[in-house]
Amino acid sequence: MKLQYPENLSLGGDVQSRRHVLQSGLSGLLGLSCLHQASASGRPQSDSSKNDHLLLGFSTYGMKTLTTETAIGHIARIGFDSVEITVWPDWDAAPGNMSPERRQRVRTRLADSGLRLTSLMEHVAPSENDAQHTAHRTRLAGVFELARDLCPAQRPLVQTVLGGGQWEKKRELLRDRVGDWLELATEQETVLAIKPHRGGVMSRPEEAVWLIEQLGQSRYLRIVYDYSHYAYREMSLEDTVTTALPYLAHVAVKDAVKEGDRIVFKLPGQTGSIPYAKLLKLLFDGGYRADISCEVSGMVWSKPNYEPVAAAESCYRSLAKAFTDADVHRPD
Repeated sequence: MKLQYPENLSLGGDVQSRRHVLQSGLSGLLGLSCLHQASASGRPQSDSSKNDHLLLGFSTYGMKTLTTETAIGHIARIGFDSVEITVWPDWDAAPGNMSPERRQRVRTRLADSGLRLTSLMEHVAPSENDAQHTAHRTRLAGVFELARDLCPAQRPLVQTVLGGGQWEKKRELLRDRVGDWLELATEQETVLAIKPHRGGVMSRPEEAVWLIEQLGQSRYLRIVYDYSHYAYREMSLEDTVTTALPYLAHVAVKDAVKEGDRIVFKLPGQTGSIPYAKLLKLLFDGGYRADISCEVSGMVWSKPNYEPVAAAESCYRSLAKAFTDADVHRPD
């Protein structure tokens, strides 16, 4: 269920909201905005005829200079269906910045906006140091608690990359440390989603699959897919989607272009480097029924004169068109 906003609400430029007038009756709706549209496997929770769509979302990773409450307002106004909230220690929504009263305010803000909170973005790298590992467990426990407080009916997943290093040398360490994190996730009934990252210790979908299978294929350990980390590496869209799909819970999108010897990230849809309509069709036909989350890289938002709201509007235009071109539906 989505609360709606005026159709003629101006966003600046040619972007307009597709929402209608906000209806009364907020009471009893708290929690509905955080319902995740997929099971831990990325498959629908209910009959597919009742959930025959994907969500178009935006991550507050691209809105570091805004408060979480303000970011939610802009993301909803633009017309997105869902939101990912970044919870790194130095960000606005870090658990230490979220008092019980503020958690309730954000939860209410989500319900008021109609956005579905589907993910919390973390960044924790497994460590060989036992004291550091204990600190990481404590940190993740705080994020799982935040997920519960913001969305008690059905928690958003918690996603993270796994740091740097060489896969063959560190994969057993990753297995053991992520296994400990998985115990916390299971206790909290919250999905932990690991993201293969270009240049990271885990950089390919099959490596994430190896970890999941080593740890018993738990429904609480899943994959984040982001093709920008596979482009220009002789890894096809089709093959990477096929590998990730059985364990897929979240999809991030952004462009990747080659500039000399470097791969540079751009706003999703800015360069045409990734065929998003094709990606959406592959995911949908493969049974995926959760987020397509626009991610603004730090390569973009760290530049002088970056405008987070304008970036979100650009992302919306590009990906909304991709949904139309792919003939993949979004929630009504």
